[in-house]
Amino acid sequence: MIILASTASAGTTWPSSFLVVAAVLVSGLLLAGPALRRRYPVAWWLLFGLPVACCRVIRTWRPLMAGCGLAVSRRPALTVVSGLVGKGAPPPQPLVPRFGFIRPTAGGFWLLARLLPGQVPNDFVKAAPAMAEAWGMHAVRVAPQKPGTVRITASVTDPLAYPRIPKQRGPVHLLRVAVGALETGAAWVIDLRRIPHWLIVGATRSGKSTLINALVAGLAPQPVALVGVDCKGGMELSLYEPRLSALATNREQAVRLLAALVDLTLDRMTVCRAARVRNIWGLPEQERPVPVVVIVDEIAELFLIASRNEKDEAHAAGTALIRLAQLGAALGVFLLVAGQRVGSDLGPGVTALRAQLGGRVCHRVADPGTAEMALGDLNPDALKAAQAITPEQAGTAVLASGDGWERARSHLITEADAEAIAAEYAHLTPHLPELLDAK
Repeated sequence: MIILASTASAGTTWPSSFLVVAAVLVSGLLLAGPALRRRYPVAWWLLFGLPVACCRVIRTWRPLMAGCGLAVSRRPALTVVSGLVGKGAPPPQPLVPRFGFIRPTAGGFWLLARLLPGQVPNDFVKAAPAMAEAWGMHAVRVAPQKPGTVRITASVTDPLAYPRIPKQRGPVHLLRVAVGALETGAAWVIDLRRIPHWLIVGATRSGKSTLINALVAGLAPQPVALVGVDCKGGMELSLYEPRLSALATNREQAVRLLAALVDLTLDRMTVCRAARVRNIWGLPEQERPVPVVVIVDEIAELFLIASRNEKDEAHAAGTALIRLAQLGAALGVFLLVAGQRVGSDLGPGVTALRAQLGGRVCHRVADPGTAEMALGDLNPDALKAAQAITPEQAGTAVLASGDGWERARSHLITEADAEAIAAEYAHLTPHLPELLDAK
């Protein structure tokens, strides 16, 4: 009898002990949750935020699809009505798009959804704000994945508020620089081997110079030559002069420097042809010429004309830039062209050059024509997103290429930081005798 009593007593105390422990753990998590979220946002999201978000997606998916007009009736409307009147049966549940596994990211999640017949990706794009509200997310982006499928990406917070560059792991890839964060929370990486030429536009204090600082800071430690064209007297690019192999500070010098760069590409073309390879990357590493990254600041200064002589200089500079853009990718010459204002009123050379610059970055701009020039030919949605950037969102930009578009923000690297990095790696500056006569 005593044994039975003790066993029964233990059986009654075990559930209560478990409840007490569970209550203590839940209370501790509730109290420590805000601190954990501030100090370890990724861990907080994966442990607590993501399970809640998954439950919301599963619970709200069907009514959300119906409310956004993305559900399709299983039977024609008249058949449904006749069935209700004649038999009193409940209406059949409508068909809704199916979605796959919810895959976590550092600051959100993404999933794939299959379109129903007659639907297009733009139907889901219009429903993105409703998805964000229903799931309690900061933003939801929808993009085509493949025919019949869209990718839905949700962000729990705004990763552009405090962009972070992840720590470099493994070897540094040549001509590849992490400059900030994407809206998805991933690193914003500019890879010149993949997209060799870029157009960067932005008004004063929009973040354009900060992005150039980040690019120079990332390229300075690499075995590449940096060449500057700054027709505003070198006020911007002279900060990096210890790391520059050449710098042109007015249009006359710029014309000579760009012409020398064209000659350099033609010489490399001869070398590649003799070696029977299609680009410099096919040459043996010990024979491969150093890559050259040309940074052009304030492109309008090259094209503005006030006299006949200036017209000839502007035409020569534009022709040289277009030739570099056409030939440079295969021959190791890459262009980063920046400006506050870029428009067709600067002349046909600007439009022809724009067509050769496959990568575009548009910060806040002062006139809609510049945003149209940067993004209008690639994606109308990207153009709308760029025009929505406010003055308070300094550093935020829309980047676009043939692969699509994304919102991003560059990591803050001050002019003093960039200047110090350029001085630190000045000993890596390649000597290019081909450019000496251009000074």
